[in-house]
Amino acid sequence: MAYVWVNQVEHYYEWVGTTTPGRPGSTKPVMVFIHGWAGSARYWRSTAAALAEHYDCLLYDMRGFGRSVIAPELASSVQARGYELDTFADDLADLLSALGLTKVSLNAHSMGASVAVFFLNRYAHLVDRAILTCNGIFEYDKAAFEAFYRFGGYVVAFRPQWLRQIPLMPRFFMTRFLHRPIPKAEKVAFLEDFLNADYATAKGTIFTSVSKEATEVMPAEFAKISSPTLLVSGEFDQITPPELGHRAAELNPLIEYAVVRQTGHFPMLEDPETYLGYVKAFLTS
Repeated sequence: MAYVWVNQVEHYYEWVGTTTPGRPGSTKPVMVFIHGWAGSARYWRSTAAALAEHYDCLLYDMRGFGRSVIAPELASSVQARGYELDTFADDLADLLSALGLTKVSLNAHSMGASVAVFFLNRYAHLVDRAILTCNGIFEYDKAAFEAFYRFGGYVVAFRPQWLRQIPLMPRFFMTRFLHRPIPKAEKVAFLEDFLNADYATAKGTIFTSVSKEATEVMPAEFAKISSPTLLVSGEFDQITPPELGHRAAELNPLIEYAVVRQTGHFPMLEDPETYLGYVKAFLTS
């Protein structure tokens, strides 16, 4: 386990594909993996392992999620910084600087892919290419968004730790996210990450990732991307339906678009063979 101090938070990170911490002497390029809302780097490990022959894969937990725990005595100052997604992009830039990395590729998922879009435009000089998984452009619907906020706020507030003791809870928790089954251990990890997420961060990012402002800003951000990018959707994704990804890809000729059939919000876990086929073809093109 390794940590690096970034913007008042000890950020957890790990390497996949290298046996030398800190990568001294490595000649492989680096791919950085960014997880989604209330998740952690854990669910990227199998994808990273499959790409490790050609990349040193850097996995990390974003501020307030996974093992990047906000210290209680710093909570108020961290909270004052806010939860806008571009601040998480700034965190990543500072993390790369702290680790001495000057050029990386990205593989980002869901909310993490929105963070990646901001990173691609703010720090284009640091990026070779990017893969965005299960992301896209929402249209603003005031009633639907307000209902989402109410439901999301309730879900974040009601997270008793005893939920992890209920045998079928991991399966129930992941039902909405999946179209195909994934290993039980992955479901358990998702539930644990959700239960352990910092309350203020989890709630704050609900409002910044799905907002009227995001519907106005993100189209321009997608259009500005200057790095070769692959956007991958799951055919039956209920969280970010594929038409939202297709809409984003149409805004920029540098964005390739692919759909993994018969999958939901986690195509990299539901059908890793097909997902990796698209990714490897893109990386070698």
